[in-house]
Amino acid sequence: MNFDFKQDHFSLFGLPRRFALDAGQLDSAWRTVAAQVHPDRYASAGDAEKRAALMMATHANEAYRTLKSPLARARYLLLLTGVDTREDTNTSMPADFLMAQMEWREAIGEAKDDHDVEALEKLARELHRDAAALQQQLGVALDDAGDLDGAAVLVRKLRFLEKLEQEIGDAIESLLF
Repeated sequence: MNFDFKQDHFSLFGLPRRFALDAGQLDSAWRTVAAQVHPDRYASAGDAEKRAALMMATHANEAYRTLKSPLARARYLLLLTGVDTREDTNTSMPADFLMAQMEWREAIGEAKDDHDVEALEKLARELHRDAAALQQQLGVALDDAGDLDGAAVLVRKLRFLEKLEQEIGDAIESLLF
């Protein structure tokens, strides 16, 4: 059993260190690694090997989850280059994005107050479209332009949109059930 915990997630799966990933390749590579390190393969091994297999499987699963999520993948790429996105402490955003935040929150609040599931679903679609556009911009910033500071801002924006999407989903669920 030879597993290097120091290699980055991309290397673990034999993928290029890029934001743009082929989801099928990632899934296939994860299945291959997961099969190699699955704890059931070490059921008859000693306790130390069983623990090591569990640690390897956990590491592979965490790496997969990180690379599968565009937000987590961007955050991880920035971390590999030494850039901290400071999502918890840096809330400064461009004025136009702050205005859009206020408009989204207001629209969500109105739709919730009106028990308007259709309006919430429409907002969710709009946010999903905006998140996809941010992901495209992240790909350019990270893979093509090398704009790490710009990518950090985009990560903070994308995180906000994901929180809003969750808020909308929670609101829809509360109105339906």
